Amino acid sequence: MAAMYSGIHLKLKSPQTPWEDKLKLARFAWVSSQCLLPNKEQVLLDWCTHALTGRYSQKVEFSQNVLEGLWFYLDDLLHSRKLHSLLKQGKTVSLRLNMAQLLLDRLQECARVGPESMVCASTVLSVCQGLLSSPALSSVFTTKYELIVDLLAKLCTLACRELQQPLLTEPPMTESVMSQDEVMTECLQPQPASDLDSSQIEPIIESSPDQPELEANKSPPKPKENIRSAHLFEVLLQVLSCYLSVQRQQANPNRVFTMVTNQLIQPVILLRHLLTSGEFAPSHTHLHLRQQLSRDIRVKIDSILQLALFPSEHLASYKEELLPSKEDSGKRGPGGAKGPLKPVSAILSKLSARGYCEPPLHYAVKSNTLPLLFKFFLESYAKGRGSEEAHRMLCFYFLTRLVPALEVCLDGQSLSPADAEQPVSVSAGQKSPPLGSPESWSLALLAVESLLSQALSADIYNVAADRIRHEEVQLKFYRALEQMLFNQAQPSIPAWYRCLKTLLSLNHLILEPDLDQLLSSAWVHSECMDARVQRARQLMVCSLLQTYTKLRQLPRLFSELLSVICQPALDDLRPLLLSESVSATLRTCLLDTPASQGLEICSSVLESIRGYLLPGLVREDREEKMEIDGGGNDKEENKEIKVALEREDASMKLFSLSHLLHVVLFSLKTLDSASPLPIVRQSQGLMEVMQQVAKELMHLLSTEKKAGKANVSSVKGTPRKGKNTVDLKESEEVALWEQKTQEAALLLRYTWVEVDTLFSIHCSKYTSLQTAPASETEGGAPALTHIISLLSGEIVPARLQPSHRPMSCLLLKLLTLQQMKKVLLDTSLLSEPSNAAPLNTAAQFILAKSEFEASVDGEQVWDGQIASVNAGSYHVAHWYLVTSNLPLIAPHLSGEDVGCVADMLVNSLLSRQTGGGKDPQPGCLTVSLVSSQLLQSPVLAELPSVFSATMCSLTQRIISVLKAAHVPKVCPTLLKVLEKGVSAHREAIVEDILASSKTGEAFVLLTDTQSKDLVDILKVLTNLNPDGMNSEDLSSIFLLLFFMLTSTSSQLDQVDAPGSGDDALFLLKLLRVMTCLLEGRNFQSVLKLIHGGTLLQASVSSLLWHSNHGRFQATGSSQWLDCIKAVQSFIRSFVQLLIVRNSSVRLNLDQFASYLTSKEMSNAQIVTSSSDKPDLGASILSVHLLLASLTSFSQAMASNLGRSKPMDQTLTQMLTRTTASLGPAVESVLKPQTVSQSVIQPASILGQAFVVEVVTVMLHCELSTHSVADENEQNDTRVSLSHMTLYQGFCRQIFKEISCAHRPLDFLVSSLHFLSAFYKAVERTGGERDGEQGKEKKEGMDLDELYMQILQNVHRLLAASWLSESDVCELEPAVQELLRHLVEKSTTGRFNLLLLLIREGLVTGKLRAGNYREVLSAVIITKLLSCCPLPEPCTKALWLIAPQIISAMVFLVKSSAQDVSLTLPFTVPTVTSMTSLLRQGEGLITNPHHVILVLGALQLVPLHHLTPTVYQSAFLAVHEALFAIIQCHPQVMLNAAPSFLNVFYRLVASIMQEGRQRGDSDADGDVYLQCSRLVERMYSHIAATAESFTTLSSFTVAQYVTELQKVTLRPDVKLHLTEGIYRILDLCVEQDIKFLTAGLQMGVREVFNELYSSYTHYHKAQRQGEDKYTV
Repeated sequence: MAAMYSGIHLKLKSPQTPWEDKLKLARFAWVSSQCLLPNKEQVLLDWCTHALTGRYSQKVEFSQNVLEGLWFYLDDLLHSRKLHSLLKQGKTVSLRLNMAQLLLDRLQECARVGPESMVCASTVLSVCQGLLSSPALSSVFTTKYELIVDLLAKLCTLACRELQQPLLTEPPMTESVMSQDEVMTECLQPQPASDLDSSQIEPIIESSPDQPELEANKSPPKPKENIRSAHLFEVLLQVLSCYLSVQRQQANPNRVFTMVTNQLIQPVILLRHLLTSGEFAPSHTHLHLRQQLSRDIRVKIDSILQLALFPSEHLASYKEELLPSKEDSGKRGPGGAKGPLKPVSAILSKLSARGYCEPPLHYAVKSNTLPLLFKFFLESYAKGRGSEEAHRMLCFYFLTRLVPALEVCLDGQSLSPADAEQPVSVSAGQKSPPLGSPESWSLALLAVESLLSQALSADIYNVAADRIRHEEVQLKFYRALEQMLFNQAQPSIPAWYRCLKTLLSLNHLILEPDLDQLLSSAWVHSECMDARVQRARQLMVCSLLQTYTKLRQLPRLFSELLSVICQPALDDLRPLLLSESVSATLRTCLLDTPASQGLEICSSVLESIRGYLLPGLVREDREEKMEIDGGGNDKEENKEIKVALEREDASMKLFSLSHLLHVVLFSLKTLDSASPLPIVRQSQGLMEVMQQVAKELMHLLSTEKKAGKANVSSVKGTPRKGKNTVDLKESEEVALWEQKTQEAALLLRYTWVEVDTLFSIHCSKYTSLQTAPASETEGGAPALTHIISLLSGEIVPARLQPSHRPMSCLLLKLLTLQQMKKVLLDTSLLSEPSNAAPLNTAAQFILAKSEFEASVDGEQVWDGQIASVNAGSYHVAHWYLVTSNLPLIAPHLSGEDVGCVADMLVNSLLSRQTGGGKDPQPGCLTVSLVSSQLLQSPVLAELPSVFSATMCSLTQRIISVLKAAHVPKVCPTLLKVLEKGVSAHREAIVEDILASSKTGEAFVLLTDTQSKDLVDILKVLTNLNPDGMNSEDLSSIFLLLFFMLTSTSSQLDQVDAPGSGDDALFLLKLLRVMTCLLEGRNFQSVLKLIHGGTLLQASVSSLLWHSNHGRFQATGSSQWLDCIKAVQSFIRSFVQLLIVRNSSVRLNLDQFASYLTSKEMSNAQIVTSSSDKPDLGASILSVHLLLASLTSFSQAMASNLGRSKPMDQTLTQMLTRTTASLGPAVESVLKPQTVSQSVIQPASILGQAFVVEVVTVMLHCELSTHSVADENEQNDTRVSLSHMTLYQGFCRQIFKEISCAHRPLDFLVSSLHFLSAFYKAVERTGGERDGEQGKEKKEGMDLDELYMQILQNVHRLLAASWLSESDVCELEPAVQELLRHLVEKSTTGRFNLLLLLIREGLVTGKLRAGNYREVLSAVIITKLLSCCPLPEPCTKALWLIAPQIISAMVFLVKSSAQDVSLTLPFTVPTVTSMTSLLRQGEGLITNPHHVILVLGALQLVPLHHLTPTVYQSAFLAVHEALFAIIQCHPQVMLNAAPSFLNVFYRLVASIMQEGRQRGDSDADGDVYLQCSRLVERMYSHIAATAESFTTLSSFTVAQYVTELQKVTLRPDVKLHLTEGIYRILDLCVEQDIKFLTAGLQMGVREVFNELYSSYTHYHKAQRQGEDKYTV
């Protein structure tokens, strides 16, 4: 047989054999083991590659099908397991070297030619992948560096083509994606010639993908699918990895640099841009390019560029090109530079060359690459041997070469002798053309921002060194850059503001010479209102304020700002000068500013108003000029218009400065008695000037008003043709400037009054200026006089329309309110009855009832800034003013006014309910949001009149809905009374309730809309505090709600309507509100009108009527189950109330018990399918309702046993009756029923959990009654339970079902509660006695058996795989209660069984075997057991074995910590269990070694690379363990302080990493904020043990600043961590500070210096101030 196949080799070489047969023979020879060929694998590979080479060199001819077959054959060979196994065994198999060139040619063909030669493109790529998968085969490329470079270049070109191809055939992009159209025009501009010769560039031009891409547009899309199917990007990643290893092996870095710059840099940076840019995300999706694959490719490209372009060997070459001669002298080696001649020029020339990408992409690629190169340069050369300053300067000079490459003009900046030769910069006599379009400017500014940010982060700019040793070369460059930003300002681009902010962070002196231009362009006159631009602008302004605050030069900044604002300009309305974020920053900055500087700023503002703005507002006497120039009407009219425009501009500036003064004064620290006298005098002078300015403005307005009236009368007397329209226009313009001036005057006056009052209250040295006019007011009080003058319109017109002058209206109300406060502070004025009238009038003026009645379209939004009040936000601001000052004005309002406030409150709350309750943006207010906050605040309950009016408003709304409802038969007494207009409706409601309790029939039928309206009202009622209701309001609303419960129902035709709910939801809300009202302190007033038993009976009978008449849906619905729980809660609370308040207990409870246990109710509790109950569903609903009522009634009575003997006797009688009624009901529920030839189990319909709960309550009630009887009779006889057989059957069934399969959580909890009660019952009924033998001994054995069965079932339940972590947490309280009953009277033998179960569960082997749930069960049982009270013998046994348990848990934590996936399900519960043992073992764990073992385990708990939820759990577990050691084992902590601090340091380091600032929106910020608070608390506890930690405090601080230097923390997280480390700094003595300053590294030392500076400035000064008052 072997001989048959021995001639295959000859047939393959024979020219007579057809190629199709040769291919078949080759395939057969490869797969057949009977084909004997010497070195078969090598022979077949050689034959295949030789055939392919011959075909493409045109030496051999065969068909296209054969060609494809050969490629497929070669691909199969290279990917076969047989070949790879041979290679692994060491057999030598190689390919011909010309195979590499053949593949390169084919790849070039794939990217250039049409579809006829691209049929095997995917196969070619697969062949490449097969070659590179084995080192032996990949040698065809790796042995020659040029080949692997060429391969990588061609694959990158092919990948770029694929990424761009979907976009080349699509229409232009929308504006949402950054457009490149303008960049295309810009890139077509002529470029300077490169200093490299053409021979170096020629290969790139030849292999440029430009022309092939243009041709590819004409080709059909079929080839694309071929290339994609070959996993192009996986092959590319493989080639990148292979190339990177080859590049690292190259001994000549110059060769690598040349090859990369000549052939690789252009395709790889284009590919990186295409993979990074968001524009090409559709291509990524279309090509199924995974994110991780894209990221891996980018990482490889970055490594290639950094290693090739910036190796350490080229440092001298970069120095020679970049550094000036004087900078570089003495820094080169003896042999000079050995690297490329001009590496920077070579790199930049390649970036600026054309042809390697589409023209629209060119500038985007370049601007994206330059910051990347700078990043690589910094990482390679910023730190190294030699002078650190020299490395920084080298990086700076590289930056100066990159910025001009962005084609931005730096105004003749020349910093390096190589500048004249650089290819991308302009010659000396030319200026680079500006970038024309916003898109290209956006790219340029983004790149500049990235470059500057990296320079700032790398700290390459040392201001002192630059000034002393380098002639401020860096400062000059940055100033030139700043000049460019201002000369070609782009205020509509966010990056422009960020560039200025970064320059400011580098050195404020960069922007100092053009500070006025900065303030003008970037703050005062910025007009772009785009949200992103506004945010960037506000951040820049905030940074500016913070910088000048640190420099203590805030007054100088404001001086420049005032000069910019006061410059003459006739612009349109400018944006708000102080937005919310800027105002908040300014307030913070002013708190850190000396008081003298704050007052200096205020004085400057007032001087600007008096010196620049007031003269422009004074009216000139134009009447005389009009008489002299009688013939020049047009000229005079133009002059009038010009003057009006100037006044308008001055008035707007005046308001801006007034608002600025308002914010500054309200942000300053108030004067107090400890304020220095010069500051008080300065403040006094400021307030005098401010008062004078306000008076001048008021005088100006009054004078203008009189002159305007005179002018109007003169115009009316001399009418002229065409004059009317001009006069109207002029009057409108004058009204505008008058309006703004009036707003500014009122704002100044209000600010002055508020600040003057505050100063006079807190500072005894300050003399209030408002007391001066007291002698002029005929003995009257100045505040009352001011109120009268404000309300009479002497100062400004008091009856302003909010729609025309909203801010003036609000400011006038604020002024009036401030004067009211002054009157209320004076007790002598309040004692005079005559002063009540002005206060009442002022309160009514502030309230402005008529303004509430005005309808507002849509919900207005207000940001809380007083300067942003307009017609669209006035109602919000006004409502906020009223509600926030309601305690002041409410006592002075009439009943009608208070009712108006209540109606407004209720209307807005109900509109919030119907509108979905969507909150506005953070920091903004709406009327409904303000109302909601008022409703939830404790203030409303402290205002009886407003609260009562609110209750009346809600009551009237309910009554109005009931009036509009349908009354089917008999009209309720309530509605008859309301129709007659009788106000006392409570008695009518009582009559209706009594009638309903007898008949159970509903009087009022509600539509679906009416039910929803009532539900909305109930939601409002839910948030009201019942303790704030008076007796009348509480009784009225409760009885009205009870009337709704007993006498209303939904209409039958709407119960089953689609989209409408049944009565369950409505009754659920109703019962919850009524349950809340039961807690009111005045609820006794309801019981005076009607008996509690009647109310209980009426409620149950009404609910039964609803269930019997089909008003409820299926029992399985969540609304029905919630309704049942609400009924139980209402009955429990009501019965509890009756018992606690001892309100005719026997009478009320006997009435309700008689009703529930009556024969009619007992029959209703029996589930039958007889003819008298045809509707089994309604029957089950009734049974469900009655069982729930009986259960909750019994539960409430049983929980109140033991109060007194008479009460116990009453409750015991009731419990006996209810228990006797529950037994048959439960038994009937357990019996299956036959309906329509099908068997139905009622218990399954009601729910297993509910039935178990009912039986548990029965058992509790029986035990409770027997316990009371035993205590009263003082005997200890054995108890006999009447339903013991039922209980035993339930116990057996629970054992079968509790852990066998997935069960609902409520069933598990109910079952555990039942087992607790049943074990207690068995103890009571079958306990062993010393004097009895036989049967009782057998019963004792039964108790042991039950004990063991319960333990085993609980263990299996907690080990169940279908229980989630949250389920286990919910089960823990029930399990703990069960364990408490088990061990409460446990013998030592039984307790040893429990300890044995725990010890057998805490085995590391089970965890390693993957059975962690079984170990977790033992861990949880241990934690819960440690918290149970134990008999003394059991306590000794537990803590004797506790060290072994702790040791086992330590090993479990060490083992589970190796698997991060076990952190949340296992490691955290185990640590929590150890913590519980440490807490409960205080004083009982005598050996400190076991506590130290816990610290060792905490070191291994994973804290990094976790999701926020898992991280929070792990963090809390470790923190609580440390806290337990501090609290319960302080001596151990002191002895093992280093170990303790090491664990705590892990927490600090982890929260610093997780709490760092992120670019994306942080939705889990609260998690890290909570953890930072815990760290602060732990720092405080550590500092409290100062004696032991004093020696380690400096190391703790060093660890903190070392971690802080690595990250930029979120402000809220940093605040808490900083406060915590301040506590440790309190422990540091001067020697520790010196040690830290000297021992820390440079960057860390700067962080420490900043921290210590803030510590001494804020915390230390405050602590010393507190120590002054400490004994």
